[in-house]
Amino acid sequence: MSSAITVFVVSPDTRSERRFDLHITVQQLKNKLELITGIPVPNQAIAVHDTEEDQTPVALLEDDSRPIGFYGVRDRQVLRVTDMNPATSFTGQLTDVSQVEKFELSDGAYAQRQDTVLAYKQRHKIGRFSDKPEEPAVTPHVDIPLGARCEVETSEANFHKRGTVRFVGPTKFTRGGVWVGIEYDEPIGKNDGSVQGERYFTCKPNYGVFVRPDRVTVGDFPVEEINFDEDEEM
Repeated sequence: MSSAITVFVVSPDTRSERRFDLHITVQQLKNKLELITGIPVPNQAIAVHDTEEDQTPVALLEDDSRPIGFYGVRDRQVLRVTDMNPATSFTGQLTDVSQVEKFELSDGAYAQRQDTVLAYKQRHKIGRFSDKPEEPAVTPHVDIPLGARCEVETSEANFHKRGTVRFVGPTKFTRGGVWVGIEYDEPIGKNDGSVQGERYFTCKPNYGVFVRPDRVTVGDFPVEEINFDEDEEM
């Protein structure tokens, strides 16, 4: 009858299925386990468990001179090998990060390196470095028809800035919003329908002006001669 059994050897860094003779001593077992687990013989503490999930061992192999059969080790049980002094063992040094000298790099120095994840993301436009499509500008609806007669709000009493609507829409001379281009009845404007080289409508010089829609009132405003003075417009 065979005296060999199959057990599972478990350590912090390994797990394997092994076959041992029940007649070998604990000392001889430890010599074999050092080759399997990397834990030095003097550091080994061996506990026997029925399964890997069991937290309480059924036996502790504490006497190096005893055969492992003395402890009643059975087939398919688990030998859990613990490193009692990981600081002195090779495997412990691999897993003990407290012994690793840390290399620290400032944010500025890290940003200058070309071999980092940050540099890779920048080169390939990944994540926050990706090209984000520009959101189309939303132009609000303004109920001011082209060709309508209108009057522009002014702070001076009895001073009516009247003219004809020639343009309604967004412009390039400012970002966002709608502007109303007006051809005044008199030369009280600022331009000829163009601003910064971009033409929006055509009129005589100083007859054109651009104002915000809330300053414009559309209605049946007849042409009238006025004594004008400049107001704040673009």
